Amino acid sequence: MQTSFSLAQLADPKTKEAEKILRTCVHCGFCTATCPTYLLLGDELDSPRGRIYLMKDMLEGAKPATPEVVKHIDRCLSCLSCMTTCPSGVHYMHLVDHARSYIEATYVRPWHDRLLRGILARVLPYPNRFRTAIVLAMVAKPFKGLIGLIPLMGARLKAMIELAPARVPARSPFDAPGAFRTEGARRGRVAILSGCAQPVLKPGFNEAAIRLLNRHGIDVIQPRGEGCCGALVHHMGRDAESHAFAKRNIDIWIAEMDGEGLDAIVITASGCGTTIKDYGFMFREDPDYAEKAARVSAIAKDVTEYVMGLELMEPVRETDLVVAYHSACSMQHGQQIRTEPKTLLKRAGFTVKDVPEGHICCGSAGTYNLLQPEIAGQLRDRKVANIERTNPDLIATGNIGCMTQIGKRTAIPIVHTVELLDWATGGPIPEALEGTRLIKSSATPLSIAAE
Repeated sequence: MQTSFSLAQLADPKTKEAEKILRTCVHCGFCTATCPTYLLLGDELDSPRGRIYLMKDMLEGAKPATPEVVKHIDRCLSCLSCMTTCPSGVHYMHLVDHARSYIEATYVRPWHDRLLRGILARVLPYPNRFRTAIVLAMVAKPFKGLIGLIPLMGARLKAMIELAPARVPARSPFDAPGAFRTEGARRGRVAILSGCAQPVLKPGFNEAAIRLLNRHGIDVIQPRGEGCCGALVHHMGRDAESHAFAKRNIDIWIAEMDGEGLDAIVITASGCGTTIKDYGFMFREDPDYAEKAARVSAIAKDVTEYVMGLELMEPVRETDLVVAYHSACSMQHGQQIRTEPKTLLKRAGFTVKDVPEGHICCGSAGTYNLLQPEIAGQLRDRKVANIERTNPDLIATGNIGCMTQIGKRTAIPIVHTVELLDWATGGPIPEALEGTRLIKSSATPLSIAAE
């Protein structure tokens, strides 16, 4: 693609990178075949190619974002399916992230949009605030029909209420910072991302990961002060906030790397993993953080990616269950991790089925299902229908957002991949399977001591 940026514009590193990405695009249109919003809406401007034209025109002209541009960029899920499809290697993620920060800087959103986005940015990354919000949503659930009628904001508020769990999960003993030691010979030492929304909604994910890693000779630490990776606000174009979250974690992890050392930073939410692996790019121009961020990104691994490097124990339970594996977009497209989770599940004795149209997003996409509930709902229903076509006993995935989204429309139990691996090698029954016809054995008690 030809571009016409001025030399003055190209002096800005972000613009220079955007121009490089734009020049890579050859207009082939292969991306339209795998874009969820183009699939649903049939509008060229709601395809990656169409959005690239809009972003090019906006950035080249140094124009403030217009309502038309904002509408189509907001509709992008950042699922990155287009990057997997693209034969030219267009790095759409970096381009759309830059466009979103540009929009945030040049466009004044309507008051109701600013209000909702501000609430999400000030609540979701903070576990205690998020717990309070869930309680409020539980109180509001009987009135969600009336709330949905509120002009301008109703549909989004209703979506937030519907996605809230029926109860607030109990706090996990794993929430506190600490070191979780293997009882046998130590084979490695890793940090685990505690995160923000996941430990509130599903604290069992990290519990399962810690048990599994300890069982395989890996010491796990959860450093004090570590929290949100910044992904939620990063994809809303709020760079200052996302970079602040990232810098805090980088400083904490670097201290551990330079202290006792870390073999990896293990992540159980693939959406977070995609962002942490991109810290090196995010801070490439920061003289204080470029080198540190690159070091962190270099050892960041999804939990299944890390466990693949270990010799998984033989299953200690009968695991003859049929699992539909839903690969989160951030896993298969963002991190290019496709075979590892399925391979591990098969080694643990499960029968694994691929989901038809597995490359198409479920509609979760961070805060997308809260900000674009109509499109997200259509994608969710399409995903659930495809999953149910495989007639599985249960669903496995590696991302909390997908689990929340899909779980609202199916009665099939849905669990994290690491919960199944933990259970198969000696851990307790995943919470979602307790009391179901699938599992008859009793749960193994939790037995890890934090220091």
